[in-house]
Amino acid sequence: MTASIMEEASAIHSDITELRHAIHEEPEIGLDLPRTQRKVLVALDGLPLDVTSGRSLSSITAVLRGAKPGKTVLLRADMDALPVTEHTGVPYASRVPEAMHACGHDLHTAMLAGAARLLCARRAELAGNVIFMFQPGEESAGGARLMIDEGVLDAAGERPVAAYALHVSSSMLPGGLAASRPGPVLAAADTLHVTVRGRGGHGSQPHTAADPIPVACELVTALQTMVTRRFDVFDPVVLTVGTFHAGTVENVIPDDASFVATIRTFSEATREQIRDASVGLVRQLTAAHGLRADVEFVDGYPVTVNDKAEFAFAGQAIAEVLGEDRFVTAPNPLTGSEDFSYVLAEVPGAFVMLGACPPDANPATAPFNHSAHAVFDDAVLAEGSALYAELALRRLASAA
Repeated sequence: MTASIMEEASAIHSDITELRHAIHEEPEIGLDLPRTQRKVLVALDGLPLDVTSGRSLSSITAVLRGAKPGKTVLLRADMDALPVTEHTGVPYASRVPEAMHACGHDLHTAMLAGAARLLCARRAELAGNVIFMFQPGEESAGGARLMIDEGVLDAAGERPVAAYALHVSSSMLPGGLAASRPGPVLAAADTLHVTVRGRGGHGSQPHTAADPIPVACELVTALQTMVTRRFDVFDPVVLTVGTFHAGTVENVIPDDASFVATIRTFSEATREQIRDASVGLVRQLTAAHGLRADVEFVDGYPVTVNDKAEFAFAGQAIAEVLGEDRFVTAPNPLTGSEDFSYVLAEVPGAFVMLGACPPDANPATAPFNHSAHAVFDDAVLAEGSALYAELALRRLASAA
């Protein structure tokens, strides 16, 4: 079976690549992806699928009902691009200003469309159902949660017993090497917004004003110190202040100073702890200086957590499909975040990274995902399609 699936995937590699390039040339950002949606619908046309489109976003949910009764498995691909101007120089580079598939979602989409073809060809032997989840808005808009709200998990009539997602990497992993881990695999990503309210005045007479800038600066340092002194190093917190704004000219003390930080955590317990601790520290330290602050902790994506059994299953399947040396267990989670976390909070499953670093590049130094120079190797497209298909086939067979 394995060799046959790989052979079938290799036979349609040119079609998968053509779809990937077409999507790459016309990247779309956010939840509204009409051109991308249209390309995927064309790719799925004629297949024995129940296809529906999203109401509040340009999503596609396609259900393959096997000829034999059984459980349901979900396979997911994200479709949106990033607000990045491409500088790769590839022949199929983005033709849309300030938009680029810099995270490889074009590969995910093409691979899942390829997997749909492979699985539809095996419908007669399929014991159960497969939900193909083509999702917009992963990069910032939480499209997975919106698709869940619109019923993607119940599209086949019953909840999936497992859900899987592949994510390519332009560096870090050699091409074709898959990696994942049990438990937390990606971080939660939340945001802290702070505005220190002071009282402006002349820069030559700071005693007549209430300067918010030194207080805001002290807060930045205090938040970093808090992370190192109040949180377990083995359940870490990453806090980075990415913006800081205050003042307009050198001799005027402004009324306000503001900054925004991203906060990454790897457990829900620590996520709750940093929420309370960061907000409390901002308020208390600001009050100690006789000022006040507006502070808001904005929830982003939760921790992405692989089910231990589904991780083991996926790892074994990938090793058998690609080879024993092509799957590794990652020692630590990544500090990036993913809205597939919403799916895995509802359904046991696994999120797997797949190396797509070009063969002439060094994975340790190649431009990483989100870079304007990130290049992904088309060679992984057939393997990704085969992996998606094999995960569904094997999981449904094991549930029969």
